[in-house]
Amino acid sequence: VENKEKLEIANESEIKEGSAEIRTVVENNKVETFAINILQIDKNSDTKNLLFEVVDEKLLNKSGGIVQGMSGSPIIQNNKIIGAVTHVIVNDTKKGYGIFITTMLKEGEN
Repeated sequence: VENKEKLEIANESEIKEGSAEIRTVVENNKVETFAINILQIDKNSDTKNLLFEVVDEKLLNKSGGIVQGMSGSPIIQNNKIIGAVTHVIVNDTKKGYGIFITTMLKEGEN
């Protein structure tokens, strides 16, 4: 059994543009961490709060960026979970959107 690391939940106010990471599976059912860059934060959107770009060469070489099946992959910044992958930008698979973890948790309570 893999070591399950517990992460703190970031408040929206803690989330900044700049470096972050996603954890996802690209091959062999192995969770890996890949570098991304948060380009824009939208607190008014329901599901597209975080616009990000994959900057990790390993992920770009393996998959070209965000692909189907990565939805729900956690987005982490400063060792806190800030959100999850929701959408890929179809004409630029290096870019994608994420939803705030706080929004997901609120929806989960409803």
